[in-house]
Amino acid sequence: MKTRRFALAAVATLALAGCQKSGPEKQAFKGVDLTGAEYARQLNLTDQDGRARSLADFKGKVLVVFFGYTQCPDVCPTTMAEVAEVKRSLGADGDKVQGIFVTIDPERDTGQLLKAYMASFDPSFIALRGSPEQTQAAAKEFKVFFAKVPGKTPESYTMDHTAASFIFDTEGRVRVYARYGSGAQPLADDIKLLLAEK
Repeated sequence: MKTRRFALAAVATLALAGCQKSGPEKQAFKGVDLTGAEYARQLNLTDQDGRARSLADFKGKVLVVFFGYTQCPDVCPTTMAEVAEVKRSLGADGDKVQGIFVTIDPERDTGQLLKAYMASFDPSFIALRGSPEQTQAAAKEFKVFFAKVPGKTPESYTMDHTAASFIFDTEGRVRVYARYGSGAQPLADDIKLLLAEK
């Protein structure tokens, strides 16, 4: 009797396991999975050409959003260069990837300067800027930290800031937090996963 009960329990366990395993295994992101996050839901700023932009404008594309500034010595140019590299490596699928740079230094980062800065990485990349108040609001929405660090002169300040990218799926939902320093390959892998989603 005990053996029969054990056999029935084993069959039930196997059947349950079979139910749970249905469908292909979902691949994990290399970055931090933000699926379902209650932040980074809106971004309303002006692009380098003076046009008002929002996340809805880019529906159908995977977005890589990064907060930085043009005077940044290493983190910002490295990140934007990696996004450009990934876009090129995807071939035709690269057209479905949009790099977005949000300046945290609107005081110095004019539309003209941002236009030249984006062109040095990829002419399709878009830079967004706003007033100091709009910039603070956008950073708060994304939980991004930034602060001015005084230099030797009032104009030579630097900016401390969160060094990470936010990757959005084609429906405009934030999905991945990509830490700085991870490299281009993990970024490419996560973008491919999002492009493959139905």
